[in-house]
Amino acid sequence: MKALVFPGQGSQFVGMGKELYDSRKDIKDLMESANEILGFDILSIMFNGTDEDLKKTEVTQPSIFIHSVAALKAVNGLGAEMVAGHSLGEFSALVANGVLSFDDGLKLVSERAKAMQEACDANPSSMAAILGLEDAKVEEICAQINGIVVPANYNCPGQLVISGETPAVEEACAKLKEAGAKRALLLPVNGAFHSPLMQPAQERLAAAIETTKFRKATIPVYQNITTTAVTNPDEIKQNLIAQLTGPVKWTQSVQNMIKDGASNFVEVGPGKTLQGLIKKIDGSVESTSAI
Repeated sequence: MKALVFPGQGSQFVGMGKELYDSRKDIKDLMESANEILGFDILSIMFNGTDEDLKKTEVTQPSIFIHSVAALKAVNGLGAEMVAGHSLGEFSALVANGVLSFDDGLKLVSERAKAMQEACDANPSSMAAILGLEDAKVEEICAQINGIVVPANYNCPGQLVISGETPAVEEACAKLKEAGAKRALLLPVNGAFHSPLMQPAQERLAAAIETTKFRKATIPVYQNITTTAVTNPDEIKQNLIAQLTGPVKWTQSVQNMIKDGASNFVEVGPGKTLQGLIKKIDGSVESTSAI
C-alpha cells in the first residue's frame, strides 16, 4: 500500500516551488491564487527571498503548504491509500484526502502561523532535540523538572524534541545529558511549539477551524495526536486543534501505517526529512520523493 507523507516546518529553502510553478499552467494558477488569499506576494519570498525571510513562521508555514499541494497536483495523488503529515504537514495531507480545499487549507495554515507567532512573542520559550535516549527516559526526566517542559516531537527512535519554558528546557537538557543522551541541542526557534504554552494559539485556531468546511476523507489520515486512521471530519477537526498543544507522534503514526499495510511512503513537498525519519523507524519499507 502507498502512503503519502507531508513535511512540516524546517523543510523550507530559497527557490522552493519555482520549478513546479514553471512546469504547468494549472500549477502556476494554483500558486498565484495564494498571493490573493494571503494578501501579500508570498511567491516572491519563496522564489527569491532570503533564508531569514523564509524562517518567519507566518511565511514558513504557508510556503511549505503551497509547495506541498503544488507537488501533489504535479503527481496527481499517486493513487495513495493513506496520508499523514508532520505537524503543519497535516494540513497538506487533508487537502490530499479531500477534507480541505486548497483555499481553506491555506487560510487555516496562515491563521495557525500568525497565532503561533503571537504566542511565541508573548512568552519567549524554547525547543531542544534530544538524541540517543529512549523516549520513556526523556518523558520521565521532563516530568521531574519544575516549570513547563514536555516531549513535543517523537520523530524516530532515539530522536525526540522537547518544548517549553526556556529555563525548564535548559535544565532538562542538562539532566538528559547526565542520563546518557548523546546530544541535547537547543533549536533555533523562539517558541515552544506543541506544548501547553501554545494555548492562546490553540484557541484562535479552534475558532477558525469551526467556521471552515471539512469534508469526509476519501482515504484515512493518520493524525499526529491519535496516530491512528481517521476519516470523520469532526474527529479530524478536534485532533487538529489538540495538535497545537500536544505532541507530534510521528514514530507511532508511521508504525501504525506500516501495521495497517503501508509499504511505500512518498514524501510530497520540500526536502527529504521525512524519508530519513521513516528509514530510521523501519528500514524495511520504501520511502521516496514525489518529485
